[in-house]
Amino acid sequence: MVLLGTDATLPCQLFPGQSASHMHIRWYRAQLTPAVLVFHEGQEQGDAQMPEYRGRTQMGTEAIAMGNVALHIQQVQASDDGLYHCQVTYGFTSQEAAVELRVIGLGSAPLVRMTGPENNGIRVSCSSSGWFPRPTVQWRDTAGNTLLSSSESQTQDGDGLFRVEASLLVTDRAVGNVVCSIQNPLHDQEKAKAIFLPEPFFPRTFPWRSALAACLLMLFILFSAISLATWKVHQHKEQVIKKKSEEFQETQQMRKEMKFAVKIRDDLKADLDRRKALYREDWKKALLYPDWRKELFQLAPVKINHEVPDQDKCGPETEESSREETAEPSLSNPPGDHNVITLYQEGFMLGRYYWEVDVVGDTEDWTLGVYELYTQDVPSKESLKKFRVLEKKGDEYRALTFCSQNVSLEEPLLLETRPLKIAVFLDQEDNDLSFYNMTDETHIFSFAQASFLGSLYPYFTRHARDLSPSHSLT
Repeated sequence: MVLLGTDATLPCQLFPGQSASHMHIRWYRAQLTPAVLVFHEGQEQGDAQMPEYRGRTQMGTEAIAMGNVALHIQQVQASDDGLYHCQVTYGFTSQEAAVELRVIGLGSAPLVRMTGPENNGIRVSCSSSGWFPRPTVQWRDTAGNTLLSSSESQTQDGDGLFRVEASLLVTDRAVGNVVCSIQNPLHDQEKAKAIFLPEPFFPRTFPWRSALAACLLMLFILFSAISLATWKVHQHKEQVIKKKSEEFQETQQMRKEMKFAVKIRDDLKADLDRRKALYREDWKKALLYPDWRKELFQLAPVKINHEVPDQDKCGPETEESSREETAEPSLSNPPGDHNVITLYQEGFMLGRYYWEVDVVGDTEDWTLGVYELYTQDVPSKESLKKFRVLEKKGDEYRALTFCSQNVSLEEPLLLETRPLKIAVFLDQEDNDLSFYNMTDETHIFSFAQASFLGSLYPYFTRHARDLSPSHSLT
């Protein structure tokens, strides 16, 4: 028996001792050809050797001269396990002997964890890999009693090593620690790992059942005390004192376990608060946690117009008959190529705002973002709109910045998940406009350092904008 990865020597000796240099020596397994190693006419015959043993086997030349034809195998693998035959032929005489090689692989330390409450108990799992041959798994409690596994599976990897996974359902709250032990059947060494099961982690039971059981127990004790003779009164008192002592010890143990569970909960909460505080300190540089970002932005007072007139009325003064959705504006199915989202005020005031839009419906195309309304510095004082939008056309997405027919930015986007809801974050203090996919809470695109100069309004249409020379944007 040898450990996995070490060297092994399979003995084979001629008796009486004599030189085997002029003999034909063959080490083989199930069949003669191909062989593990062939020695003929003083040299090893590589063409008759199995590929998996090339470069890993040898026989000592000096030892062969003394009749020792032992086989040396370097870096033993799991596939080397099994029976080997040593055959020596001289003239018309041939004799052989058999040697069995047992490979031992001691795997990794067990990984034991709780997977959650189940059927009025707690399920724990145990896993380990790198074992050979197939190991045995055993669960034990603190008293050393064996517990039956709920499930167990063993698989082999490409190197022939076994990986074992086992689970146990613990329904007894008083068990405390459980130990997962994995042992090689050919080796007396085991690898074990214990896990502590706090009583508060067990599913909550009905309190009235415990109260009813306690009342029935007290009634039984009282009835027994009345029925017994006077000489048993003293014995009854001793039993009551012993019971109170046990209950006190159990209460103390429960308090310790509860304190430990509360500490774990507080540590997790403190870690979450710490992470959240770090995010708030440097949230402007981070493109994560859109739900946390909402705490730093004000919900924008916007609405969706489900009835759109024939003419384009996308300015801030438009107020047609509509159904209002202020928290999560959603996309319906009316036709039209107009801005269907409006603001309750004359442009966004200086600050930080966010709003969410459902982009689910029969339409395949949409345009979502903001437009900036400002007056061009010419005698006509013509009002212009500058758009910063996210556009979907078919299966393609892109970010656009344009004013009339002049496109100043056009960037194609690759989205791993099709968005069903998009959140828009407008930061006028830092001149930033960001879009987030709320389906998987990932960042889509940001117009950083946008340099907002005019009044800003939300923009949302149910089609992609045509920026060809034959169309004009207003």
